Amino acid sequence: MRLIIAILHAKDAEACVTALNDAGFACTRLGSFGGFLDRDNVTLLIGVEVAQVDTVVGILRSRAKRRHERLHTAVTPVSAGGPPAPLPVDVEVGGATLFVLQIDRFERL
Repeated sequence: MRLIIAILHAKDAEACVTALNDAGFACTRLGSFGGFLDRDNVTLLIGVEVAQVDTVVGILRSRAKRRHERLHTAVTPVSAGGPPAPLPVDVEVGGATLFVLQIDRFERL
């Protein structure tokens, strides 16, 4: 048995959970926060048999899409030495970070 821990952009969570449920996979959804951009994320916990790992990864890959967003950061140009000014920066967000862990014991109580 394996435990897949999937950290997703919050915008992709509903599509991922729906697709997993439609394919017969149950998951636990946890709100999370962090990363480089300090954005809302969702962490999914998905318990599956070894033979099902690739199926779940495929579902997540097809629903957790990378996208570009423009952020405004407050930076001070080195040459200016003045107060911080908003500077637009294009960044890639989305996708998923997956951890697949071996489970030694599973019980449903």
